Amino acid sequence: MSEHTETTEAPEDPGARSAFDRFFHLTENNTNVRTEVIAGVTTFLAMAYIIFVNPGILGETGMDTGAIFVATCVAAALGTAVMGLWARYPIAQAPGMGLNAFFAFTVVIGMGIPWQTALAGTLASGFLFFLLAVSGLREMIVNAIPLHMKLAVGAGIGVFIAFIGLQNAGIVVAYEPTFVSMGDLTAGPTVLAIFGLLVTAIMLIRGLRGAVFYGIIITAIVGVVFRQIAPPDAIIGALPSVAPTFGEAILNVPNLFTAQMLIVVLTMLFVDLFDTTGTLIAVANQAGFLDAEGRLPRANRALISDSIATMGGAVMGTSTTTSYIESAAGVGAGGRTGLTSVVTSALFLLSLAFSPLLAVVTPEVTAAALIIVGVMMAKGLGDIEWGEMEYAIPAFATVVVMPLTFSIANGIAVGLFLHALLMAIKGKYRDVHPILYALAVVFAAYFIWFAE
Repeated sequence: MSEHTETTEAPEDPGARSAFDRFFHLTENNTNVRTEVIAGVTTFLAMAYIIFVNPGILGETGMDTGAIFVATCVAAALGTAVMGLWARYPIAQAPGMGLNAFFAFTVVIGMGIPWQTALAGTLASGFLFFLLAVSGLREMIVNAIPLHMKLAVGAGIGVFIAFIGLQNAGIVVAYEPTFVSMGDLTAGPTVLAIFGLLVTAIMLIRGLRGAVFYGIIITAIVGVVFRQIAPPDAIIGALPSVAPTFGEAILNVPNLFTAQMLIVVLTMLFVDLFDTTGTLIAVANQAGFLDAEGRLPRANRALISDSIATMGGAVMGTSTTTSYIESAAGVGAGGRTGLTSVVTSALFLLSLAFSPLLAVVTPEVTAAALIIVGVMMAKGLGDIEWGEMEYAIPAFATVVVMPLTFSIANGIAVGLFLHALLMAIKGKYRDVHPILYALAVVFAAYFIWFAE
């Protein structure tokens, strides 16, 4: 929407229009307050699972789960509010699935980097994202990554997340002779996780919006009823302290200047670029926001909203914040303006009162959410050109290296290196952007000299 369109009044008396209508341009977008509120609630329910899943994942690093809970809600509320009030799109944001797993399992647990330094890396990636958004370089970098690699990265992260969910459920367990094996499917926690997976899957195929969130709630209740989980002390409680994590990102910026952290920050940046750009285009296309040339008006505002949320979330104490594809649920319910996002943002803030429920959202309760989100992220595999080996081999390597080495960064590095190498051998070296050749050299040097 152009600036001229935004400042042009509708034919009727402007005084007869509500403040919401005038600010969010409801009339111009053929919507109203009631529809936008319903859409905002729908989006929130579709993505509210992150409130409980994120503390569970990041808590594996030793971070305080109460502080993570607060940081998650505040980062989501901040990013979504900026998106609604400034960019004026019905797109919500929250700490991203995949990026939180990368933070916890690859960076902190895998590389042995302190979580405080990992938060500093998140802050740095958000700042770089901001610079790319305001400078216009974002489009050049996104276009430099070939489509099959973007699809493979998303799918690989999905498989990685699902693998973590299967572990948390006890369905897949460690077994030295074969590395992994099937767990005891009759164990109480595993039975509860399988129940949650089936319930969530049934609600999804029945088309229930918010199925993942409802699945978590139902599984937790069943777990308490059958004494697999201790009941919570309360439903509503005092706001947990964010002091254990607040400001650690800023204090640890001096620790960023290592080869390891360079790879970490670049990975965070690239995945966030893919996630945000892909989500914005997908949701905008569904809502009819794209212009005749397929461009998104006010795209820079939307991208800057993402970077602000990431930096704010890092300072509070959470991993990278990104735009959520679940926003499509709100658009499907009729959301067309930033008012949808404002409603979603307010609900994230209200969620801060429910911190006592974290006690009942155990790993087996959230396992279904991880597995189902992994399924959703893996859909891009169908669009990869598997008949072209110079595309198929790097894509396949990306997807399998992530879970098998328990590292998203390894998967991206191996995939991009193989892409540049095989395209050059194929004689298609001119089709590879110079940025990718530079990255291939960086990744090769990292694996040879710096990776442990």
